[in-house]
Amino acid sequence: MAAVLARLRAGVLLLCVLAAAAPASAQAPPPADAGGVTPPADFVVGPEDVLGIVFWRERDMSGDVVVRPDGKISLPLLNDVDVAGLTPDQVRERVTERAREFVDDPMATVIVKQIHSRKVFITGNVERVGPFPLIQPTTVLQLIALAGGLREFADASNIVVLRLERGKQLTFQFNYNDVKNRRNLHQNIILKPGDTVIVP
Repeated sequence: MAAVLARLRAGVLLLCVLAAAAPASAQAPPPADAGGVTPPADFVVGPEDVLGIVFWRERDMSGDVVVRPDGKISLPLLNDVDVAGLTPDQVRERVTERAREFVDDPMATVIVKQIHSRKVFITGNVERVGPFPLIQPTTVLQLIALAGGLREFADASNIVVLRLERGKQLTFQFNYNDVKNRRNLHQNIILKPGDTVIVP
């Protein structure tokens, strides 16, 4: 019995030694936080977005950060990092590169916690005017529904979508009555971040 216990202790000791000797890069990082949101396929980081930056084995460098109006985030040791206009993968690459100045073989994970930079706006004769988050593909008709629908005296035939694209102001007409009656459905365009829908 004593010999069996001795062999078991020796085996456990050997496993502990091997685990301690294994390089950090050979050990998998923890799974990403399930508290994030799934960003749209074309998502890039912008002001007011909330990101979770997790460095494996470097808790002091990790944390949730809000993208400032200047497009930067602040992290311990790394200070300011410009992230606006980058995809989450590009943000991970950038913070990993900056962390190499302080940590050997850093391993970072970037989690999109909240998206606030993608917004569309609706104003005029709807029940609720203002900005609405654009988390998933949304059409003009869907935005009107999110805004509580048209008011009684809205000019449903002359709704306009304003879009700034490459420095040019574009306008798109939307006839609510046509779309409601399944005519000219091409008017029911998918909105882009920054679009404004005006309901006269």
